[in-house]
Amino acid sequence: MEIIGSAATQAQRWNWVKVVSGVAGLLLLLGGVAVQPAVAGGATEAMKHTIDEVLTTIQDKELKQPGRAEERRHRLEQIVGARFDYQEMSRRSLGAHWNTLSDKDKQEFVGLFQTLLTNSYADKIESYSGEGVKYINERTENDYAEVRTKVLTGKVEIPLDYRLLNKGGNWQVYDVVVDGVSLVNNYRGQFSKILRSSTYADLVDQLRKKSYKIEVQ
Repeated sequence: MEIIGSAATQAQRWNWVKVVSGVAGLLLLLGGVAVQPAVAGGATEAMKHTIDEVLTTIQDKELKQPGRAEERRHRLEQIVGARFDYQEMSRRSLGAHWNTLSDKDKQEFVGLFQTLLTNSYADKIESYSGEGVKYINERTENDYAEVRTKVLTGKVEIPLDYRLLNKGGNWQVYDVVVDGVSLVNNYRGQFSKILRSSTYADLVDQLRKKSYKIEVQ
């Protein structure tokens, strides 16, 4: 089974779900113009801080110069890495099997999963056209929060929710829900199917091959 991104039924929504299946795409959606003030809250403010950093990087004319594409992408990945908790996303995506892994195996899986996410739709960076983002509200319960937004593309509004966990005072994203499709649940379903019919080693091998294929394209 090939590891793929999220899916939706309508063609336009499908395109957007594909974008947010990769972290670079996620932040391109975040980098739109806010057309409505966000409801005040720590998680929302954290997301807005990341948005500002991403938007500044995307619009940096110097980084758009020939020969600086790699530097630009590296900077975006650093910004993303400061907000997204790849280990938590990996743990939730792998499910119960996570607890059977050694620390070394966990570290390897997180690295491969991070590469898959950050590289999957990197080309969307260059085609980004500045769609707007409407901030809806923030819901918080103890150390968990959900920042609800809508991405505006043409006449279509795509619901896009960010789920965050407060770790030591720092709000970090552990899941993204696009038009009702959870990124974590989507990958957990794919990983579980592979593990039921094959082995963990096969899953890791597929992740390696998928990441390599993306990197060399």
